[in-house]
Amino acid sequence: MITRFLLVADPQPKGQTSTHRGAFGDLGGEERGFIDRSFRERIILVGVDNQSDKNQLIEAQMAELQQLVATAGADVVSSVIQKKTIPDSATYIGRGKAIEIFALAEELDVDTVVFNEELTPAQQFNLEKIFKRSAIDRTAVILDIFAQNASTPEGKSQVELAQLQYLLPRLRGRGGTLSQQAGGIGTRGPGETKLEIDRRRLVRRIHKLQKQLKGISSTRTNQSKRRRKSVNQSVAIVGYTNAGKSTLLNYLIGSTGDAFVANRLFATLDPLTRKMQLAGGEKIYLSDTVGFVRNLPHHLVEAFKTTLDVVIDADLLVHVVDGSKNAPDKDLSAVRSVLRDIGAKDIPELIVFNKMDQVDPSTYLLDYPNSVCVSAKTGEGIEKMMAAISDLLRSQLDIYELEIPLSRGDLIAQVHREAQVLIEDVHEENLVMRVRLDTFAYTRLKKYLRAEKVT
Repeated sequence: MITRFLLVADPQPKGQTSTHRGAFGDLGGEERGFIDRSFRERIILVGVDNQSDKNQLIEAQMAELQQLVATAGADVVSSVIQKKTIPDSATYIGRGKAIEIFALAEELDVDTVVFNEELTPAQQFNLEKIFKRSAIDRTAVILDIFAQNASTPEGKSQVELAQLQYLLPRLRGRGGTLSQQAGGIGTRGPGETKLEIDRRRLVRRIHKLQKQLKGISSTRTNQSKRRRKSVNQSVAIVGYTNAGKSTLLNYLIGSTGDAFVANRLFATLDPLTRKMQLAGGEKIYLSDTVGFVRNLPHHLVEAFKTTLDVVIDADLLVHVVDGSKNAPDKDLSAVRSVLRDIGAKDIPELIVFNKMDQVDPSTYLLDYPNSVCVSAKTGEGIEKMMAAISDLLRSQLDIYELEIPLSRGDLIAQVHREAQVLIEDVHEENLVMRVRLDTFAYTRLKKYLRAEKVT
C-alpha cells in the first residue's frame, strides 16, 4: 500500500499511550510505520507537462509512476496530465485543477492522489485540504517501496533515515486539534508543544541513524582497504532498476539464489559482493547494487551513501541497460546522473545492453560502439562481455619487472598475492618476475623494480 505521510497531532483518549505517527523506536515512542496493508488503495496519478524538452516523454514518466505504485501495492484507477509551464507555488497544479481532481476522486472513491513531481510540504498540505484525502509524490512512493524491500539492518536504517528526513519538514497539526498560536511570551499552546516534542524526537532519531550508518561506512572502508591489499580488482554492476543486474550476477557466479531476482522495481536494496575468476585467471570482486530511477530524490541518494560506496570504490562499472525498452538511452542518462552525484562519473564504464532474448538491441551499438549485448537469462553474449571486462581491467594496470632474491620466499609469496604474475624466470640468485601492479602494490614493491612500465 501507499505510505500515509500526513502527520497530525491528535489528542489521545484517556488511558491510551500517546503514539504520534511521527514517532519512531526507542527515541520516539512506538514504531508504527506508515503503510496500511489492510486493503489495496485506489490511486489517481497526476503529472505536469511543462512542455520542456525533458518532459517530451511525460507519458513514459507516468507509465513508470504507475509501475512504481503497483510495486508499492496499490491500484491506479485514473491518470491526469496538466499542461502548465510554471507550477503553482501553493498547489502545484492550480486550485481550479485541484478542485477538478477532488471531484474525480470523490466519483472514483479514491484513497490517495500521487504526483509525478516532488511536492513541497506547503503544497502537499494545501492539496490534502482540497482533496480531503492523502496527496503524496513520487518520492513518497519510492520510499514506500524501499521500506517494503529493505531486509538487512543496514538497509532498514538507510530507508528509515530517508523517511525521517522526508517527514521532518512535513510535521504539522490539523486545525482545531491544536491550541491556537498567538504572538508574545506565554501564549504557546499545548498543541504546538506536542509538535515540537515530535520534531525533537525525529531529530534525535535521525542523528542516531546517521551515527549508526557512519559506523557501517567505516566498516566498509576497512573492508575496501583489505581488498585493496590484494590484486583482486572490483567490479560494480549498476543500472536502472529492473534492468536485470541481479539476474546477471547470478548467471556469472553460477547461482540462482544468491542475488534476489524479481520482475519488479527496487527488488535489490542491499549490495551483494562475490568473488569470481576471469578467463585469464585473474580474480575479481563483483558487486550487485541498488537500481536507479529518474529523478531519484537527493536525500535518498545521501541516505544510501554507505551502500553506494561499493560503486565509488569500484575499478570498473558494468552499466546494465534494458535493451528491450523503447528509449533505453533515457535510463542510461538517468543512471549517469546519479553516478555524477555520488562522485563515480570518472570510473571506467562498460555499457551492457541486456535482454537480447526479447529483442535485438544491436542497433544501439551504433550509438555506443564499445558496448556489448547480452541476455542474462540465456547467457548469450556473456563470453564477449567477460572478455571486454578483462581487457578494461588489464588496461588499468601497468606492467613492471621485479627482481627478488630467491631467499626471500615471503616476498615472492607477497607478489603472488598482490600482483598479476605474467612471467617468472630465474636469473642467478634472483627471481625475475613480470607483473601487473596497481598503485597500492606498486608503492609496496617499487624498491624491487628492475624495469619501469614494460610494454
